[in-house]
Amino acid sequence: MSSSKKIAKNTIFLYIRMLLVMGVTLYSSRIILQALGISDYGIYNVVGGIVTMFGFINGAMSSVTQRYISYDIGKGDLNKVQKTFSLTLTIHILIALLILIIGESAGLWYINNQLVFPPERIFAVNVVFQFSLFTLFLNIIQVPYNALILAHERMNVYAYVSIIEVMLKLGSVFLLLKFGNDKLILYSILTFGIALIIRITYQIYCRINFKESKFKLEYDKKYFHELISYSGWNLFGSLSLVGKNQGVNMILNLFFGTTVNAAYGISMQVQAAVTQFVSNFQSALNPQIIQNYAGDNKERSLNLIFLGAKFSFFVMLMITVPVMGNIDYILKLWLGNNVPSYTAPFLKISLIALLVDSMSGPFMTGIHATGKIKTYQIFIGGINLVVPIIVYFILSRGYDASTAFVILLFFSLCSLILRVFFLKKEYLFSFSSLFKKLILPLIIVSLLSFVVKTVLNNLISVNNLMNLFIWLVINTLFLGLIIFFGGIEKNMRIQILRFVRKALKLN
Repeated sequence: MSSSKKIAKNTIFLYIRMLLVMGVTLYSSRIILQALGISDYGIYNVVGGIVTMFGFINGAMSSVTQRYISYDIGKGDLNKVQKTFSLTLTIHILIALLILIIGESAGLWYINNQLVFPPERIFAVNVVFQFSLFTLFLNIIQVPYNALILAHERMNVYAYVSIIEVMLKLGSVFLLLKFGNDKLILYSILTFGIALIIRITYQIYCRINFKESKFKLEYDKKYFHELISYSGWNLFGSLSLVGKNQGVNMILNLFFGTTVNAAYGISMQVQAAVTQFVSNFQSALNPQIIQNYAGDNKERSLNLIFLGAKFSFFVMLMITVPVMGNIDYILKLWLGNNVPSYTAPFLKISLIALLVDSMSGPFMTGIHATGKIKTYQIFIGGINLVVPIIVYFILSRGYDASTAFVILLFFSLCSLILRVFFLKKEYLFSFSSLFKKLILPLIIVSLLSFVVKTVLNNLISVNNLMNLFIWLVINTLFLGLIIFFGGIEKNMRIQILRFVRKALKLN
């Protein structure tokens, strides 16, 4: 199967997964908010956020593991794949144990001495923290198995397992409505149970289908140090990213309490759901970007990076424009009368930041494919670590909570510009080609989509489902035409038309 067809097939499977996960996530958020209440929902968000902060190592090692396994597959060295898997699994087990120690010491201290929450909820807060920590432990030791599946481009596995996952999540939502004197505690227990089932499922699949997933306790000093060195700088980058996001969350808690944390949590859930559209497409591209680079085909790798950045932006634009154009009605339709204060402005600004960040993924993969990430992580990580400091300084001067999101947006743009410079250094493309192939089409499509949104908002008052449906259909039609004629190159338009004709069996 050609790489283009493989990418298309994998993207379809990942979008199936995304639709299932996104649908359940958005539906569950409303039910969970109603069941827990705004205060307890804010507590879960900020406590879970603290645990996520301890899990920065998990995210860093995930990309490290996938990079090295994909690179070994691109080189055709299956023995190296097995060695990489065993070494990274050993590292992840050690990391999981370290995270437990840090969580049970520094984490508990922060929970009980610094976190702002109603005093009568101290027992529930500690139980939630413990189960969130156990869930994180499972997720950490699962990473090598997930990386192995992604590197082998078995994206259909995620679609199938997601069916199991969403059914379990739906079941947990209904259990939350029917049972439990303390629903906050019950929710944390159910979340841990689902994570345990999914972790076992992925491990069983890998053991059956990939012989290299058989763990062997071995120690290659030189290769182990290479993995540690690479992952160390990646850890710094991931720490800075989580420190930026969760640091802002905790600073909002200090100044505004758990109600604003609830609004932050909702905006982050929407952001995570929307990001699924882009991350699924990028997950299908990432192995090809790394494997082509490993096979000394830099031109093909660079073309995939530009393709990924462009279409990631277009996909995100198709989602963010309708949401931003009808934000108040959509929030009311989704959450009823339980919309926390600041949710709408938080969500609007974060969606704009997502448009910027959507282009970063392929650039990051291209940089990681080179293995030269030390200087890159120092610069990007340094920018991220500055953000919470600036947010604290600004909010301490009495500025509105929404200012925190404006600061996040500004630094997302700064990070994207830096990634372009680092990618240029390794792939040696010209800024003129970048502007022609990527920047100019994005500017044209963005301006025209803004015009369409403005016209539709003036013509259609969205105050019921029918008007919302009409608005969405018209906007999607026009935005699709704008992207087709103004956002993609002529040869790709021809390929798309040929595909449509073939699908419709037309001459």
